[in-house]
Amino acid sequence: MASEAHSEEAGLVFHPMDQFIVKPLFGDGPVGMFTITNVTLWMALTIVAIFALLVLGTRRRAVIPTRTQSIGELAYGFVYKMVEDVTGKDGVKYFPYIMTLFMFIVFANFLGLLPMSFTTTSHIAVTAVMAMMVFLAVTILGFVKNGAAFLGLFWVSSAPLALRPILALIEVISYFVRPVSHSIRLAGNMMAGHAVIKVFAGFAAITAIAPLSIVAITAMYGLEVLVSFIQAYVFTILTCVYLKDALHPAH
Repeated sequence: MASEAHSEEAGLVFHPMDQFIVKPLFGDGPVGMFTITNVTLWMALTIVAIFALLVLGTRRRAVIPTRTQSIGELAYGFVYKMVEDVTGKDGVKYFPYIMTLFMFIVFANFLGLLPMSFTTTSHIAVTAVMAMMVFLAVTILGFVKNGAAFLGLFWVSSAPLALRPILALIEVISYFVRPVSHSIRLAGNMMAGHAVIKVFAGFAAITAIAPLSIVAITAMYGLEVLVSFIQAYVFTILTCVYLKDALHPAH
């Protein structure tokens, strides 16, 4: 107990995971299904930010674009080319859905880097819903477009006949693991980076190592900016790969 008290006085006690606690936005009651929380607030702010960039920022459609319009056009072209390159021309019709996913994730990630903000994509509940939506959408689309031929996705016809049943079982397992890995990858990376920044921030209160802590925080923050974009890109390109499998299931 004495050592804990001494640690608290020295400023060594901090809780890096407290930043991920879901709290009611109004009052201190329990969090229910319809409770407005800090998650609700930052998801709403994410939508507002996307609307401001893609709708308000491009409403004039100037020949010489403003900075905001340029950013919106770059984002549009970046995702469109990704969809076209991975899925082919057949997948371009699903571009609006994939663009929505990318913009939501990248804005949620970047807004989570603001001081006193909340990173919604650090919660598996948020990323799991998006991953499950992708999984169900591509599975339903696969059967609608290809019928029973969609099952060819699990049958590796190029492999030796004796190995095909084993490979088919592996393919089925890996297919149903997709939403798990899809969601955990994003949530885990966002949570880990923010927790490390919080740890270094706790050490910054100690005079002796404050300069090193500030350097470490700056480096980690720069890394998190990069990770925020990369994770949005990875989630989106995996969605494109899954869409390609639904449109062209044959191995």
